[in-house]
Amino acid sequence: MDREEVRDLLHRVSAGTSGVEEALGELVAGPLAGRGDGDGIKDLGFARLDTHRALRTGDPEVVYGAGKKTAHIVTLLQELVRQPGRRTALATRLSDEALDAVSRVFAGDAGSDVPTGVRTEVRIDREARCAALGEPPSARGRVLVVTAGTTDEPVAREAAFVAREFGCSAELVRDVGVAGIHRLLAVRDRLDAADCLVVVAGMDGALPSVVSGLVAVPVVAVPTSVGYGACFGGVAPLLTMLNSCGPGVLVCNIDNGFGAAVAAARMTRRMVRRDTGRPIPVGS
Repeated sequence: MDREEVRDLLHRVSAGTSGVEEALGELVAGPLAGRGDGDGIKDLGFARLDTHRALRTGDPEVVYGAGKKTAHIVTLLQELVRQPGRRTALATRLSDEALDAVSRVFAGDAGSDVPTGVRTEVRIDREARCAALGEPPSARGRVLVVTAGTTDEPVAREAAFVAREFGCSAELVRDVGVAGIHRLLAVRDRLDAADCLVVVAGMDGALPSVVSGLVAVPVVAVPTSVGYGACFGGVAPLLTMLNSCGPGVLVCNIDNGFGAAVAAARMTRRMVRRDTGRPIPVGS
């Protein structure tokens, strides 16, 4: 259960559409069902899961897979998807080995080298290196992920994958960098129709500035490590984006499609909530 679901529950009690006992039952099954050595903490020995993050921030804890043992990744996902009221569990930056294990375990066909899985829906994007479990959230609001070149695709796909799992629709507009500006102008109507844009670029990193001058839509810029020597592994596009003459460009860390997606999803969900006057539950 996240903070928007708690707000919705309180609105229902206030309006008389839910009784006090019914509401208490939902709370007991959700945020009041803290386990482990502290409310909202699940101590696994090798990790301490923050089971109340969605309640505080609106977004659940996500497993960052880089550098983690495959068995630990599987165990973390098992615990996350089993949490009361939880609909989805998400992991990013997974190796091919970890992606294979997640697919195998949660399809109910676990090998002896990983913990026994629980059968659930699995969504995997190998190029994004992401996996999600459980029921996907309803899509509310539109995030458009725009890439300068095809080599920016993995970071862009990570952003799109995470945005979908955090309750937004997300599409990709590929290969519209400034070297062929007519390609960008040809999709201007799609840019204008989005609630938030995530613009991914390496090399000179100029695309977010150009996009911000064309639309009245929030722009979250992601520099990538794509480029030749003086790109310095993404530092050059990062500095370009930080020094953008287009006002209102928000800049994430190098290759951080995840962070860009979370920022875009939060902005988009707030916009939709204000438009409808209703809270928007997110996968939690």
